[in-house]
Amino acid sequence: MERIASFSVDHDLIVPGMYISRVDGDVVTYDLRTRRPNAGSYMDNVTMHTVEHMLATYLRNSAISGSVIYFGPMGCRTGFYLLVRAGISPDEVKTVLADALNKVLEHRGPVFGARRRECGNYRSLDLAKAQAECRAYLKVLEGQPAGNYSYPG
Repeated sequence: MERIASFSVDHDLIVPGMYISRVDGDVVTYDLRTRRPNAGSYMDNVTMHTVEHMLATYLRNSAISGSVIYFGPMGCRTGFYLLVRAGISPDEVKTVLADALNKVLEHRGPVFGARRRECGNYRSLDLAKAQAECRAYLKVLEGQPAGNYSYPG
């Protein structure tokens, strides 16, 4: 059986940041790594779930909304995947992502999709936890040089 590409990356070398994980035709998969893999610090489910609700909504309502295919968490709880149609530069994706993170930080009111009919686990949401995660990741993005989206190593 063919090995999938993400298992070929040495996860012990990955640090928080934004990476181009793969390009499949006209789809670019971004690895939005919020935590260092295998380091013992993982997102709890409530935080991960709430960040997913908030960022997915803001990204799908952003300047690149027509190019956003998917946003969701990694099973290992160390980040998220963002799939975008090719043609949007990585620097532009980073700018839009930073804007969406700032919108999460500024958000007041209920979490998007926080009602029973909108979510299969609507009680598992906490805006303050999501904002803390987004604040930390925004600092990571601000420190990452433009144009550098390759995995370390």
